[in-house]
Amino acid sequence: MKRVILLGSSGSIGESTCKVARALPEKMKIVGLAVAKSTDRLLEQAQEFGVKALAVSDVQAAENVKSRLPTGAKFYSGPDGLTRMVEETQADMVLVAIVGTAGLAPALAALQSGKDLAVASKEILVLAGSAVMAEAKKRGKQILPVDSEHNAIFQCLQGANGKEVRKVILTASGGPFRRSSSQEMEKVTVAQALKHPTWSMGKKITIDSATMFNKGLEMIEAHWLFGLPMSRVDVVVHPQSIVHSMVEFIDGSVLAQLSVTDMCFPIQYAVTYPERMPSGLPPLDLAKLGNLSFEAPDEKRFPALRLAREAGEAGGTLPGVFNAANEVAVEAFLEGRISFPRIWGMVESVMQEHRTEKNPNLESIVAADQWARVQAKAQLGSKT
Repeated sequence: MKRVILLGSSGSIGESTCKVARALPEKMKIVGLAVAKSTDRLLEQAQEFGVKALAVSDVQAAENVKSRLPTGAKFYSGPDGLTRMVEETQADMVLVAIVGTAGLAPALAALQSGKDLAVASKEILVLAGSAVMAEAKKRGKQILPVDSEHNAIFQCLQGANGKEVRKVILTASGGPFRRSSSQEMEKVTVAQALKHPTWSMGKKITIDSATMFNKGLEMIEAHWLFGLPMSRVDVVVHPQSIVHSMVEFIDGSVLAQLSVTDMCFPIQYAVTYPERMPSGLPPLDLAKLGNLSFEAPDEKRFPALRLAREAGEAGGTLPGVFNAANEVAVEAFLEGRISFPRIWGMVESVMQEHRTEKNPNLESIVAADQWARVQAKAQLGSKT
């Protein structure tokens, strides 16, 4: 039985994690839940799974839910509430499914308090990969990837010696515009960009998939997770999203992990690792699928991959700047304030203006993140 604290329980990854908990009650017990504002869903989940450690990071939402807490619940509120819950709750693993920088402090607290870390939030390793990986090594704790691509690589590497790896290959769907010309992308609407051909996701990650910034963030994440230089982290476009990623070894062999597109697969593997358990998910029918295709990404039309490689190679505070500027640019696009290609332009401009700090502490990482947001907003004519 693995006791799991779930941060970000009301989001898509959080809901999929709850599905896994329902399917494997003998292997997984949720002992802590946290949300930002979705208090109604938090209380429903707490009742279903009998969870007594609850956290709400939004101060106003936390105040409003206090009178409705289940009897005997230990409640944590505010931005530091998640960290305190992680430190004080007995658990084996903390699964972080929080978007943005809010998951960073709880992730480090999980490792420091002797818990394994399951990572579904890209920002944790993009912003602070060096610190997080060093903490895990120091404490002898595991970092288990929940992203389907990194989980696939993790599976392919089981039993392998790191020296035998030539490179890892992340697969990308290519998004809705993989065949679109640069001229056509100038006219892309928000509605068009939100129509992902494979996955049903939130707005931010769907736009990131369309621009391939999502894959850029995954490249940096893979660099830290698997201890490889950015030059050995590759991307290939695979529209069917059945091969979730691959590992190429020095003898030329390539191992791939395939499954139907359901986040319950990587979540279950992370929770039950090193065991594999039956699941209620459908098996993969290769004959029915027929063909699987692959193609090289066009980095001229999708410069996010080049920018990610530059950020990952520079290291320090630049990956965080890359991430923060993109978040501001995506929000501006969703609000109709900039064109689709301008997302890339804004990020590149902010990166060029940044003076990278090579060995930042947590405060410097957060400061660089905030600096990048101010710089990006300044390009929109905003001073805040």
